[in-house]
Amino acid sequence: MNHKWEEAIHSLSNVTVSSNPDNQPVTIDGGHDRLRCVGVGTDAAVFQHLDVPGYAFKLYAEDKASKIKIEEKVYNIIGDSPFFSTCYAAYDTFLVLSYEEGITLFDCILQGIHIPEQVVNDVEDARDYVREKDLNPRDIHLKNILMQDGRAKIIDVSEYVLPGNDFRWEHLKKGYEEYYHLIDGKAVPFWLVETVRKWYNQWNSSYEEFMKIVLKFTLFRKD
Repeated sequence: MNHKWEEAIHSLSNVTVSSNPDNQPVTIDGGHDRLRCVGVGTDAAVFQHLDVPGYAFKLYAEDKASKIKIEEKVYNIIGDSPFFSTCYAAYDTFLVLSYEEGITLFDCILQGIHIPEQVVNDVEDARDYVREKDLNPRDIHLKNILMQDGRAKIIDVSEYVLPGNDFRWEHLKKGYEEYYHLIDGKAVPFWLVETVRKWYNQWNSSYEEFMKIVLKFTLFRKD
């Protein structure tokens, strides 16, 4: 059976994605004039093909390809949900997903775009839905939540089969409730957002102590 997205497969063969140490974003080599990179993560990069714009192609680094079948299985378990993308197919090196319009919460912070409380509530509802499917909603952060017309869409489910709680979303939610009013509507410099992100990934103490450091050294810094 021929599918619309199959015409994009040849273009994807011109692209190589390589992972990097220390959980850094992947490196992309090669390209095609009909492909547009729409996202970069630590395991894969996501492309849109201009001839079939309704699909997103999540192309994995070779040493991360074992995650493809796992992620496909998670999407199959999740099924049809307004909170998540749709997975149409899995190949040896990539997934075929629904292309989702919208802006990440990470870019909302950078551009000073208001994030309504409804988005936070949607993520909470999505996490409840995933738990009902006996999956573990983790690794939910600013870069894998899209805002679509004031609602949330989560675009990465690759860690939902792993055990444990990384508390990333809980800390983001608490930060939103307690401190978002300080930056709401204000564009936050990229260097500042990246600094906070890197500090958080290296932090091994409490959320409260972390926020004291952030407030002291970043949020009120004048440039």
